[in-house]
Amino acid sequence: MKLPLAFYVSILLIGGWLVSACSSSTAENKQARLEQLKKEQTQITQEIRQLEEELALENPDSAAVRVQEVEAITLSPQRFDYFVQTQGFVEVEDNIQVSAKSAGVITEILVQEGDWVRKGQALARIDNSLILSNIEEAKTALELADNLYVRQQKLWDQKIGTEIQYLQAKNNKESLEKRLATLHTQDEMAQIIAPISGVVDEVNSKEGENIAPGLPAFRIINTDQMKLKADISEAYINRIEKGDQVSISIPEMDKTLDASVSFVGTNINPLSRSFTLEVKLPSMPELRPNMAAIVKVVFHHEPSAVVVPVSVVQAVKGQNVVYVAEAKGNRTVARRKVVEVSEVYGNQVQATSGLQPGDQVITVGFQGLRDGELIRL
Repeated sequence: MKLPLAFYVSILLIGGWLVSACSSSTAENKQARLEQLKKEQTQITQEIRQLEEELALENPDSAAVRVQEVEAITLSPQRFDYFVQTQGFVEVEDNIQVSAKSAGVITEILVQEGDWVRKGQALARIDNSLILSNIEEAKTALELADNLYVRQQKLWDQKIGTEIQYLQAKNNKESLEKRLATLHTQDEMAQIIAPISGVVDEVNSKEGENIAPGLPAFRIINTDQMKLKADISEAYINRIEKGDQVSISIPEMDKTLDASVSFVGTNINPLSRSFTLEVKLPSMPELRPNMAAIVKVVFHHEPSAVVVPVSVVQAVKGQNVVYVAEAKGNRTVARRKVVEVSEVYGNQVQATSGLQPGDQVITVGFQGLRDGELIRL
């Protein structure tokens, strides 16, 4: 008898389902068996460790006892600084470009680069021949006007002449006096004068050149008053104050200077997101403008803190953990301590809880240690 095609299709589908069900059941059994073995392995490992520790305590000299070699430091209270470190540059308080107050031809340069000048000292002279000629003319005219005024005043006192004649003579005399004063001022402006005392750092003009007001002719720097300027991240704007301790390292001088913050800016640069900090520096002949320096600003310190290297702090299941060496009988074991720490500064961190002075913190060989494991210092 010939069977229909649908019969064979049904047989194939049923067979496939049975095979699939068997395969799925086998995979589930294997997974369950694997999990059971892992659980047993963990239990066996824990039992082995427990037995090793018990044997070590009962028979410390046994060769079968595994002892981890470690190194440790003994904690003692110490000062811990909260600081921010950045780069700064040396500047001078007075760094002034000097220009002429009047236009003309420079007839004489009176100083050279590197010369020390006093405030009010002449640096250069500008051609004033026309001004001097006008001064002489004004003096002659004033002398005549003064004589006329004196005579007219005597006549007026004697009721001779008119009042208008007297007032004209007086006005002419006073006008010439003002003109002469103006010419003398112009003559003084024919010199370029040092506005401060300091060193001539640049000479930007030459004899015979035309000069105009506003064009820089000289640069004078007063190196007696130096400062350091640095930009600090806005994150510290409410933590740094005027008077905070500063340590300044200048590589070119191979020196470290101690100073204090003299100015804290309140404006935050929108591009760099930083604010300005200034420190006044002592007068030193080696200091030069634009020298680079490393600036360490201490904005808080703990006088007696428990401090550990940041490298020994491990993150375990959301907790900060360190290992300490602890005596147990005549042996030494590792103990895990959960600690709370502050911010990291340099390569150290303050432990605010969990440790105390006298604890021996393991610094070498702590990786992979177990709580209670035998160690040798």
